[in-house]
Amino acid sequence: MNTAEKIRAAGDAARWRERQRGPVVFTNGVFDLLHVGHVAILEAARAEGGALVVGVNSDASVRRLEKGADRPMVPERERARLLAALASVDCVVLFDEETPLPLIERLRPDVLVKGADYARAAIVGADQVEGWGGRVVRVPLVPGASTTALIARLRGKPA
Repeated sequence: MNTAEKIRAAGDAARWRERQRGPVVFTNGVFDLLHVGHVAILEAARAEGGALVVGVNSDASVRRLEKGADRPMVPERERARLLAALASVDCVVLFDEETPLPLIERLRPDVLVKGADYARAAIVGADQVEGWGGRVVRVPLVPGASTTALIARLRGKPA
């Protein structure tokens, strides 16, 4: 399979999700500059179920998050394609909203995964996923691995 085929519009992702057997896991993020911390979270997320869906903030969504004037550094289609190429990722969906909540409600994952830097109360969609009988999992971060730290290193500045 061409890994670009893993990138689906929300409606196509919902139809794909209906065909999955076993628990479906969802995580989301910007994934601007792919690094080892991203890979670790994605692998841990995939281990929680039978298939992993990754929601990716669109370029417009990233700009609204105020990550910085030069963010995202990598355009949305390229970020989605890089994620789709990873063995741990089964489906990638770009979303334009402020949060992934509409996508989570549409896909109804069995497991919602976020990095442990998010308090349970701050995880968007956690109440909904638990409400339909799913689980929320917080994954430990890789120390020092962040896009902000990587950008600082590339610019020769301390993180």
